[in-house]
Amino acid sequence: MNGSRQIKSALIKILYWAIRIAAVPLLVFYFVYRAARDHRYASCFSERLGGEPMSFHPTAPGSIWLHAVSVGEVVSAAGLLREIRQRSPSIPLYVSVTTVAGRAIAEERLSALVDGIFYAPIDYAFAVRRVLARIRPSLVVILETEIWPVLYREIKRAGGSLLVVNGRISDRAFPRYRRWRFFFEDVLRLPDAILAQSDRDRARYLELGAAPDAVHVIGNLKYDAEPSSAPSPRVIADLMEKLHPQTIWIAASTMAGVDREDIDEDDAVLRAFQELAPSHPRLLLILVPRKPERFDEAEQKLRDARVPYIRRSQETIPPDLALPCVLLLDSIGELASLFPVADVVFMGGTLARRGGHNVLEPAACRKAIVTGPHLENFAAIAAEFREQRAVLEIASVQELAGAVGSLIDNRELREDLGARAAALAASKRGTTRKAVSEILHSQDLAVPHWNQLTPARFLLWPLARVWGAVSSFEQRRKLAHARRLSTPVVSVGGISMGGAGKTPMVDHLAERLSETGYHPAILTRGYRRRSIETSILVEAGELAPVSFTGDEAQIFVQSGYAHAGIGRNRFVTGRLLEERYRPDIFLLDDGFQHTKLRRDLDLVVIDALNPFGGGAVFPLGNLREPLSALSRAGAFIIMRTAPEREYVGIVRQLRALNPDAPIFRARLHYRYWVDYRSRQPHHALSGPVAAFCGLANPASFWGTLRSLGLPPVYHWAFDDHHHYTCTQVERLAAQAKIHGSNVMLTTEKDAMNLPESTAAVLDHAGVQVYWLKIGVRVEKEDQLLQLMAKASEWNKSSARSHSALEDSR
Repeated sequence: MNGSRQIKSALIKILYWAIRIAAVPLLVFYFVYRAARDHRYASCFSERLGGEPMSFHPTAPGSIWLHAVSVGEVVSAAGLLREIRQRSPSIPLYVSVTTVAGRAIAEERLSALVDGIFYAPIDYAFAVRRVLARIRPSLVVILETEIWPVLYREIKRAGGSLLVVNGRISDRAFPRYRRWRFFFEDVLRLPDAILAQSDRDRARYLELGAAPDAVHVIGNLKYDAEPSSAPSPRVIADLMEKLHPQTIWIAASTMAGVDREDIDEDDAVLRAFQELAPSHPRLLLILVPRKPERFDEAEQKLRDARVPYIRRSQETIPPDLALPCVLLLDSIGELASLFPVADVVFMGGTLARRGGHNVLEPAACRKAIVTGPHLENFAAIAAEFREQRAVLEIASVQELAGAVGSLIDNRELREDLGARAAALAASKRGTTRKAVSEILHSQDLAVPHWNQLTPARFLLWPLARVWGAVSSFEQRRKLAHARRLSTPVVSVGGISMGGAGKTPMVDHLAERLSETGYHPAILTRGYRRRSIETSILVEAGELAPVSFTGDEAQIFVQSGYAHAGIGRNRFVTGRLLEERYRPDIFLLDDGFQHTKLRRDLDLVVIDALNPFGGGAVFPLGNLREPLSALSRAGAFIIMRTAPEREYVGIVRQLRALNPDAPIFRARLHYRYWVDYRSRQPHHALSGPVAAFCGLANPASFWGTLRSLGLPPVYHWAFDDHHHYTCTQVERLAAQAKIHGSNVMLTTEKDAMNLPESTAAVLDHAGVQVYWLKIGVRVEKEDQLLQLMAKASEWNKSSARSHSALEDSR
């Protein structure tokens, strides 16, 4: 059975590959045609081939990629993204769209919520892999009904989670999918979960081959749509003030017919308006064609019918314009802001055989809604609205004028219909919260290895094998000749390159040990320090220049919780510290690979957003040594965690590598801002800010700023441990001013690397710089401290005997 399924799956992949190869000329023709008709389609065309805007660089790993096809899905996505941001603000979020209109709405409504917006790649492996390798998602969320075999397979192949949220299969689409069931069956078994809108949608997914235990009904996200709080466009407000309409009728998202025998809804609406106008002289119709390419066509219809009108895009209102008249809304994204001013809403796509559009936005605004009979795209919603008599449904175009007129003339009927619609919409809320819980749970399960998707993987693979073999050999050799200090040593290190939060963790542990009566010292290499001394010793509470210590070691020096020993040879530096200050415990900074020095406990910091360095050893991934090295860890600390998350996937992999080591969770937290010039703390900042940093993972700093309510208007990223020049500081200050900010934010480490002339440059530019003092919160911290104390006491006598042996040699 499994063999036949595998053969079938292989044949389907070959078939889809052949179809895509054959479709290349058609795709080229389609792209040229679309670009010729709309220049916006051509402006970002590289994104459809897997390219990304430069603003994405460098992207943070562990992101969530949400795909929303067009306008309706983008509107649904807004609530999801807000809830994710609230519950887990550090997660990078990216949104892809397919249509130009969807891109416009996404940039208007979602820009403040996400890290990037782009066009989804075509369903070819090279394009999909480019996107996955660049934004490195741990989870991809597909909204509604997008089934792309290559995209689905590449996500799962990369170890990411895949969710279909708000899943539905319309009456129009279902027969087509059912005819191709043999093709979609395997693909629909790839998502970790399909969160369907209704029981009918669940049944359809199951009929198409989805796994029964993966399809769940959670409701429709569209019910959670909030009434728009955006103000009406100025020209529309001016129009209202000039004309003072008594009644406003919105014909929303009108569409052309499917064929010549079908209804053109613009024609139907204009005929109804002409019927109503004589008896309703204070009537304003707001006509909103669904697609931008119909704006000019709708205007021509208005001219031909000799109906007074104004286009939204006009700068001035004609002095002779009078009611009854028409406002042609020739813009994208403004319809929702107009629903609150309407008296009656006709929802387009329902008289033409188009399957209808979402009625929930006007319903949330408590508006009386008129629809035609075609609501197949929203069958479950339509059934509930019919059952509650929350819409006025007409059977044909001839009934439109009468239905709208009856609601205009009968205020009680109009208000009752609007109240029923609003009550029904409110009663179905809560889907967003359930969907976000599933999204975060699915991200918990994922441990992606996105680095293996780069085009150069086959060239880099041999180098990675050599690196892994050499690093393993070197670690065994160093362990065999490791030397022990008299004082217990606790190492805080990592398995991957880049920032995982090791320095803040060492600083925090030094503070906690000092508070509990220990006399700690920190051993650190002092990376990129400029001094030539073999070992530098700094007593707790004393200061030393950054050039002597390096930026990260300077953090320990300025904190003053522990003595600091800085030098490449940690054993020699440790012996000097023992002789001079007699500490009772050493913290070995970034020491997991420094096996020349014996330690009593190895604490390994794991970055929750990028736990295993892409799953491969450098240069294929970011691992310093193979994951099997984690078997020698004494305990794990998962850093940058969110309080409500379990991180099941990371824990599961750690347990497979090391069944016995305790696992702790920790997160960075904001303590206060420090004015660079005065060195005085500030506990609150506001207003537009710019930001810069030189970190291995700069996106983590942007995420921190966003979680603090300080999204930068512009930001710059430099290489890790970057030493700034006076010229660079001048340019940073100038760019901040250009973007409307007098404040620049940075990290404590970067503040250490600013030149001495920085204060004078800032004074001249009129710009202030603040750096962020961060702390660490460790869950079950008492247990971690007890583990460190136990390891220290257990090996103290052994350490001293080994030290005596070393001295005798």
